[in-house]
Amino acid sequence: MTRISLTVDGAKVADDVEPRMLLVQYLRERLGKTGTVVGCDTSNCGACTVHLDGTSVKSCNVLAVQADGCEVTTIEGLAQDGELHPVQEAFRECHGLQCGFCTPGMIMQSVALLKDNPNPSEEEIRLGLEGNLCRCTGYHNIVKAVQHACGASTGSTNQTAGVTA
Repeated sequence: MTRISLTVDGAKVADDVEPRMLLVQYLRERLGKTGTVVGCDTSNCGACTVHLDGTSVKSCNVLAVQADGCEVTTIEGLAQDGELHPVQEAFRECHGLQCGFCTPGMIMQSVALLKDNPNPSEEEIRLGLEGNLCRCTGYHNIVKAVQHACGASTGSTNQTAGVTA
């Protein structure tokens, strides 16, 4: 067992973990963060995307011990004080989901994309979400939701530029 200490969604945690335990397993099984979805266990689908020290990562491809000393933000950590994060709200408003399985990873990747590029083009959005798969949609409403979140679809100024995950 290896002792790790990290911050998850603003809460400090310390735990003993097997060195081979994946971060996604730790989040789901030990901390009950079941919004972080296991889709493939091979880092292909992106459903398990979280932010590790502000960087988007596929948590099925990171060992829990690698997160020692880090700050992890999951889909559950985006909403603050009962208010959805602007990207979550945009996905809701634009119907950027169908079955919902890929949605947590899509939202986490979208937040990271908008943090790095507050006003992306449609092509930049599609490229930014390339590592996240949706098996239900043609991605149209997902792209529309990201455009809506940044104001690109209406030509207004970016509403999420100052919002961090």
